[in-house]
Amino acid sequence: MKLLLTSAGFLNKGVSDIFLQLLNKPVEQISIIFIPTASRTEEEIKYVNKSKQELVNLGIKNITTLNLDHKITADEIKNVDVIYICGGNTFYLLQKIRESCLDRLLLNYDGLYVGVSAGSIVAGPNIEIASPGDENDIGLSDLTGMKLVDFAVAPHYQMEDQAVIDELKNQVDYEIVTLTDNQAVLAENGARKIIGLI
Repeated sequence: MKLLLTSAGFLNKGVSDIFLQLLNKPVEQISIIFIPTASRTEEEIKYVNKSKQELVNLGIKNITTLNLDHKITADEIKNVDVIYICGGNTFYLLQKIRESCLDRLLLNYDGLYVGVSAGSIVAGPNIEIASPGDENDIGLSDLTGMKLVDFAVAPHYQMEDQAVIDELKNQVDYEIVTLTDNQAVLAENGARKIIGLI
C-alpha cells in the first residue's frame, strides 16, 4: 500500500498531481472509496464536501461514499484504487475504524490510502497528536493508531505550534512529521517524501 497523507487534501496542486501520478491510469477509470465518518459537525461536513469536490474537479466520476457504521467486508474495498479518509474528529474516527474492522482490512489492501487531517493521523502509531485540536468527547482510552506508517502526522502546522510539538516529541518514541495545509507526505516502500512548500 502507498499512503498519501495530507493536511488539507488537494489544496496544493502539487499534491493532486502526485496523486494522479501514483494511480497512473485515466481519471475516468479511477475508483475511490470516500469515507466521511470523522465529520459530525456542520463545519466539518463543509470540509468533507470540499474534499469530494476536489476529486470531482480532477475528473473522477467513480466515487463511492462509505460510512463506517457497519462491519466492512473485504468485498466493499476490493479492486478499489483509492481509500480516501476525510478529516473531522480523530478520536471518533479511530473508534469507528476499529468497530468497522477497516483497520484489519487495510493490512491486505494494496491500493492508495489518502488521508486528510484526522484521516492522516490515524495511519500513524498513535493519535495523541490530535489533542488539543480535537476533543476526545467519546472517552477513547486506547490511542494506538493503525500503524500503517511509523511516524505521526501533525496536520495544519503553523510556527506557533512548535512549542507544543517539541514538548510532545520529548514524550513519545516515534517521529512526528509536521505538515502545513499546503503539504502532504508520501509513504511508499518504507521511504517517505514531503510534497509541497512550507
